[in-house]
Amino acid sequence: MTGQARIVMRDLHLPCTIGHYPAGTVGPDLHLLDLVLTVSHEHLLVAADEMTQVFDYDPLLAQISRIACARHYVTQEYLLTRIVQACAVYKQIIAIEAQLRKSPVGGGTVGVELILKSEDLEKLRAWNADQAEPDGQGASH
Repeated sequence: MTGQARIVMRDLHLPCTIGHYPAGTVGPDLHLLDLVLTVSHEHLLVAADEMTQVFDYDPLLAQISRIACARHYVTQEYLLTRIVQACAVYKQIIAIEAQLRKSPVGGGTVGVELILKSEDLEKLRAWNADQAEPDGQGASH
């Protein structure tokens, strides 16, 4: 049997600051992440109730939290890029849907969404590898 399964994470609160706002203005203080990770069905349709049988997303969530806390971000796009790059490290993930929203903005939320199919994810992995140099400084392109 060949199939796919999805790990769905909704409304994850990220401890981050995004954007620059004029003095005296209150910027959005709620940042929500939605992730849908496509994996092989073998990570969800399991024979035993054991962590070795499933995709353990806890380390990924911890890494996303570290990324969010690491600095002030000017754009949602850059933060979402870094989150998706962290997801791409896990070879078990074969496709990603990611959405980052901030609120309140005009009484609602404003966000960005990125959808990477398997071929897109492979290109991202290659790009990430190309950016890494042995000295850890990254390639200069």
